[in-house]
Amino acid sequence: MPHPFRGTLLIAPAPVSEYLSHRACPEIPQVGGEQYRKGFLEDAQYRKLIEHCRELWFRALAECGRIHSWRVSELLTMRVSQVDVSQRVIRLEPGRTKNRDGREVMMTETVCQLLSALVHDKAADDFVFTRANGKPVRDFRVKWQNACVHAGVPDLLFHDLRRTGARNLRRAGVAEGIIMKIGGWPTRIVFERYGIVRRSDEPRDSQVAGIGEASRA
Repeated sequence: MPHPFRGTLLIAPAPVSEYLSHRACPEIPQVGGEQYRKGFLEDAQYRKLIEHCRELWFRALAECGRIHSWRVSELLTMRVSQVDVSQRVIRLEPGRTKNRDGREVMMTETVCQLLSALVHDKAADDFVFTRANGKPVRDFRVKWQNACVHAGVPDLLFHDLRRTGARNLRRAGVAEGIIMKIGGWPTRIVFERYGIVRRSDEPRDSQVAGIGEASRA
């Protein structure tokens, strides 16, 4: 989205403009509409990422981010009551997401196995993502950075998994409208910043393709 003041001449009142004219002002880079991150995580890199950190919560968090394109804040605040293992469904309640809308997705086999282990013997109001000592996962920046270095993608952000998930779903042939609902993108303009894929890309991940089939059912 273009900056609202881009291309607009702003004139300061005379006393202020005269004051500024006698002093060197630093150059401020323009805020362009195309300066979006383009980070993606390929399958081989992903395997090395989780190879570095085998803790259950880390593997589950990364898998959910990569498959369902959910924000890290949505995942870390998730409660056990939002995971229905028997129906293989995860729910985000209305009002608890960035755009305030609720969402529901079908779990892949891998996500279901990981989350089943995480919620085992927990109460409904407990956090899903907890460490081995039972404490909720809050800050994992150091562990994430170390895993990214090991995977050869030192600049990767967790948010790039959201972009990766969108691309993989498009490769699997899932309709863009469905992908937007899964990831919680409110508009196509916002979605297009993430869902970058060539038309020649072919479906590659059977688990992701399974999401597509469940979404279209």
